[in-house]
Amino acid sequence: MLYAGRRFRVERVVQITPDGAQHEREVIRHPGAVTILPLLDDDRVCLIRNHRVAVEQTLFELPAGTLEPDEDPIDTARRELAEETGYRTEALEKLAEFFTTPGVLDEQMHLFLATGLTAGPMDLEPGEDLKPHVAPWSEALEMARDGRIRDGKTLVGLLFYEAFRRG
Repeated sequence: MLYAGRRFRVERVVQITPDGAQHEREVIRHPGAVTILPLLDDDRVCLIRNHRVAVEQTLFELPAGTLEPDEDPIDTARRELAEETGYRTEALEKLAEFFTTPGVLDEQMHLFLATGLTAGPMDLEPGEDLKPHVAPWSEALEMARDGRIRDGKTLVGLLFYEAFRRG
C-alpha cells in the first residue's frame, strides 16, 4: 500500500508477464461507482454541470457517485440521482457495467437508466459545485459529437443508450 485515502487507495503490485518477467505497477483501487441516465418523459435528459478540480474545468456529465461500503449499486444510483439533480425515480434499469480507466484504475462503473422522474430538492455534499442542465435528447447527442461533453462515463451512457436501447 502506497496511499490510502477516503475514496481510494494506491497499491504497488507485481505483474508476471508470459515470459516470466516481473514488473512493478502502481494500481488505484476504487470501491466502484454508478452513473445515471435520467430521461424525462418529454425526451429530455438531465445532465449536470460539474466543476472538476482534477482537470480545472466545469464539465457536462451524467450524475454519478461512489459506492458506499456494502451498498448495492441500485441504492447508490437512487441516492446520487436525488442528491445531484433533485429528481426521484420510479424506475431504475441497469444498462451496462464498464471499467473507466483499466490501465491504472480498477473502478467498475454501473450505468443505470432512470425514468418516471419527479422533481424535488437537491442535496449536495459539502464541496460539490454542480448544477442540473436539462437538454433535449438531440442536443445531448450533439454535445457529445461536437466535444462539449468530454466526460467518458457520460459519453458511454449517452451513446450506449442511443445505439442499443433507444427506438
